[in-house]
Amino acid sequence: MSPALRVLAPGLLTTVQDLGRTGYQHLGIAVSGALDPVSLQAANALVGNASGTGALEVAYVGPTLAVDADDVRLSFVGARAAIELLPDEDAATGMRIEGMRSVRLRRGEVVRIGSLSGSTVLYVAVEGGFDIPPVLGSVATYIRGRFGGWQGRALVAGDRLPLVRNAATDREEWRLDGLDLEPPARFRVIAGPQSDYFSERGVDTFFAGTYLVGAGSDRMGMRLDGPAIDHARGFNITSDGIAPGSVQVPGNGQPIVLLADRQTTGGYPKIATVISADLPALGRLPIGAKIAFEAVGLEAAAAARRALFAELAALPGRIVPLGEARAIVEPRLLDRNLISGVVDAYA
Repeated sequence: MSPALRVLAPGLLTTVQDLGRTGYQHLGIAVSGALDPVSLQAANALVGNASGTGALEVAYVGPTLAVDADDVRLSFVGARAAIELLPDEDAATGMRIEGMRSVRLRRGEVVRIGSLSGSTVLYVAVEGGFDIPPVLGSVATYIRGRFGGWQGRALVAGDRLPLVRNAATDREEWRLDGLDLEPPARFRVIAGPQSDYFSERGVDTFFAGTYLVGAGSDRMGMRLDGPAIDHARGFNITSDGIAPGSVQVPGNGQPIVLLADRQTTGGYPKIATVISADLPALGRLPIGAKIAFEAVGLEAAAAARRALFAELAALPGRIVPLGEARAIVEPRLLDRNLISGVVDAYA
């Protein structure tokens, strides 16, 4: 049987994502890709993959996965979650581990990821990646288009995600130090491109107000609840291109920030655009989180983008051996029930 991760429970919304499907927006094809590309690339670094290798993007509640391979190496970066390693499918409890690290599991063992906190998404990378054919150069799942990823949809129980590798490389496990995933106090935006469609009071409201991430948010757009923004010239424009982070304001005056699965064109005026350096942090915000904005210029946005690229380039230098003191016990100890109810003194 070919190596795979078998889905015992899919979680709320678990999809395969990479850095997106670029170059096809002129054909009406969404970019998709990770909501938080920083955490995606960090997870890949922990298992030794190229930065854009496809991984699992877990939203809100995680999946339960069984290993149908000799052994696999997984990593977990992003939201806080209860990550549990079980010796088999019948086990009720297992060994808890922290995120920001890699771990090696053997055939038949199970990883169970609970509810997420502090962020919307968690990324689970597997050494070697998934053996999934790309669509237009990417394995990113675009659910609305029903293509990419695994059968163009979120995972369901019974899926077997094929793996490139049947066995993990023989090395010690790694952890990632010093990666700050906290959101900024205010998200930086470039004003416009249709600022003239809003009254002066409307623009002031947007920049002075505090909004909440609304329950209607999804991978396409983040709906914000808060002070209504006044239009000055109506709320319909001739449809034009949608950039990542575009902040549209429809007729109800409540802004919508366009995210990874955004449409390629839109007919609502855009009051601002979140700068690219702040988009990963934006993608982490859970429903109910507070958000506010500040205007910056193009030079500041470009400098922030260069700083983000420098931070991503520095990721390998932040990876260190897990070390015996913090290492998870060998999976074979789990098999023999030699450890139970351990308290991590480092936590």
